[in-house]
Amino acid sequence: MSVFLPCDLYHTQIKAPVHSLKAMVKIQEIPLNQIRRPLPRQTDPQKVEALMQSIASEGLREPIDVLEVDGQYYGFSGCHRFEAHQRLGKQTIKCRVRQAPRSVLQKHLA
Repeated sequence: MSVFLPCDLYHTQIKAPVHSLKAMVKIQEIPLNQIRRPLPRQTDPQKVEALMQSIASEGLREPIDVLEVDGQYYGFSGCHRFEAHQRLGKQTIKCRVRQAPRSVLQKHLA
């Protein structure tokens, strides 16, 4: 059985652990097709539309957070920004990347 959480609720739950990692953080553009999003998400279509307009005119203001585990990127937050980029046909998205061991990834997936 799949459990669908509203994106903002999940973001609130996951944000603290991602930000508390004591790892070097780097900002970089990552191809959308290289970011795995392992948990189902629901997005608010109106929020995505508003972000599409903002991103199209001003660019992305706030990078999404991703974990880099064994050379793979995993996204758990920023689902509205991610979807807006997809719908705009963008190939990459600005990310705040934190390297983490597989044990941290497993905690996010639990």
